[in-house]
Amino acid sequence: MIGLISATAAGASARDRLAAAWPDRTRVYDGPVRDAVRRAFGECEQLVCFLATGAVVRLVAPLLGDKASDPGVVCVDEGGRFAVSLVGGHAGGANELARDVGEVLGAEPVVTTATDAVDVPGLDTLGLPVEGDVTGVTRALLDGEPVALEAEVSWPLPALPVTHGGHERDERDEGDGGDEGDYVIRLSDRAVEPAEREVVLRPPSLVVGVGASKGAPVDEVLGLVEGALRDAGLSVRSVAEVATVDAKAGEPGIVGAAERLGVPVVTYTAEELAEVTVPNPSDAPLAAVGTPSVAEAAALVRGGELLVPKRKSERADGRPAMATCAVVRRPARGRLAVVGLGPGARDLLTPRARAELRRASVLVGLDQYVDQIRDLLRPGTRVLQSGLGAEEERARTAVAEARRGQAVALIGSGDAGVYAMASPALAEASDDIDVVGVPGVTAALAAGAILGAPLGHDHVSISLSDLHTPWEVIERRVRAAAEADLVVTFYNPRSRGRDWQLPKALAILAGHREPTTPVGVVRNASRADESSRLTDLESLDPAIVDMMTVVTVGNTATREIAGRMVTPRGYRWQEEDR
Repeated sequence: MIGLISATAAGASARDRLAAAWPDRTRVYDGPVRDAVRRAFGECEQLVCFLATGAVVRLVAPLLGDKASDPGVVCVDEGGRFAVSLVGGHAGGANELARDVGEVLGAEPVVTTATDAVDVPGLDTLGLPVEGDVTGVTRALLDGEPVALEAEVSWPLPALPVTHGGHERDERDEGDGGDEGDYVIRLSDRAVEPAEREVVLRPPSLVVGVGASKGAPVDEVLGLVEGALRDAGLSVRSVAEVATVDAKAGEPGIVGAAERLGVPVVTYTAEELAEVTVPNPSDAPLAAVGTPSVAEAAALVRGGELLVPKRKSERADGRPAMATCAVVRRPARGRLAVVGLGPGARDLLTPRARAELRRASVLVGLDQYVDQIRDLLRPGTRVLQSGLGAEEERARTAVAEARRGQAVALIGSGDAGVYAMASPALAEASDDIDVVGVPGVTAALAAGAILGAPLGHDHVSISLSDLHTPWEVIERRVRAAAEADLVVTFYNPRSRGRDWQLPKALAILAGHREPTTPVGVVRNASRADESSRLTDLESLDPAIVDMMTVVTVGNTATREIAGRMVTPRGYRWQEEDR
């Protein structure tokens, strides 16, 4: 919950705007300001104070404990011009809150945290437990000092400006870091203590499979799990989940142990577990729940390396064990974001696309598209670019990088799923990586907005490039669109080596439409050298069209109105003309 505090009428007006925008996220605190701040500080995860920063500093200073538990505090001046992240920039989420408040109120977010100022991700903002010299290693990253990334397990991290490292390390290299004197970021699920000048990030790479008899005590289950991890030299902070058979989904001992570990319980059917090959099957669980293994099978059902085979709990009174567990290191799932950059204008690049570009450690794309957004990449992002005609190669490269556990962004213009990189990438990808699609503004939509409203009724996009599609297929589709009276947007309409396809397609449409049918021609939509013209089917000169052009041909209802191309949502206009 976000507490909102104001002292004046101007502040209250901005406060109420924010409360109206976020009714489920905010709570207004009235009364004397000092009392309101104190109550909100104790009850909320974040505060937005519509007060001077100096006043807020004096009010919250006596309340501060430590940055791990203090709420994030944002100050907004009474003119609503600035949203200042004051306290808890990272841990309290104040930096992101300042940006969100700025979007709602039209205020400029003011973030002074060093990592945010230079666009380096904070080590405590990566979503992973972190231990060690966070301040020292962060300062080294900011100062450009040598920082080694030692990845004992792979995990999709955002780009970090490290000087070397990033490969998976053999556990026999324990204790080896970068060169002497380097700072080190270690990605590890082992129970290693951070060395001097080192930060350890804990990826959620461990799955604990648990089987338990009815009524197994929480302490027995938890003690078994913690003992198994300790004896294997593994960190409890890297446990991602507790897995078991669905018949034990509500077993109090398992549920309670998972709650105390701070992880979810994931269940599988006995049939699913029975199909998993395990080293230590048993007749007891087969008779009880229908599978010869619960602990090992539940941990292994989604693959991985068995680090701790099945072990039983030990009871001080000598009675039979009531719980079993096994531990598996699950392979990291790389992340592939297929990102549409829009038609070219920076303000048509979506916020989600920006976020994915910042999250990626590897960027794959056409060289000219990379140049469009290079300034948005975080320092340390590895860029793999290639030229025209290498689409399949880029798709294979992006998928291969994701399979190595990287966070990858594969970029395309417009929407990546429309005549762009999503199709070849998804044809290459299997279910061993996570794939995220990020929509973008297509060339057809950008051109349509420039022309007016040509896509107001049913429409179709057709590429006239026969490099991948036989012309016979393209011609059949154009003919079908003509007969169905669809508005048609032609992509890839004409190039130096393909100059006859557009006239042929226009001739097919002309057989079903009047010569005066409006046609819109837009080149480089939304870019600095954008140009457009509105003509008709009879007058269009194909020579003015190239590969940077989108051609939109209206249907029988499309009209030119006040210099704009408009297709009505219904056919009333057509009926009225008769």
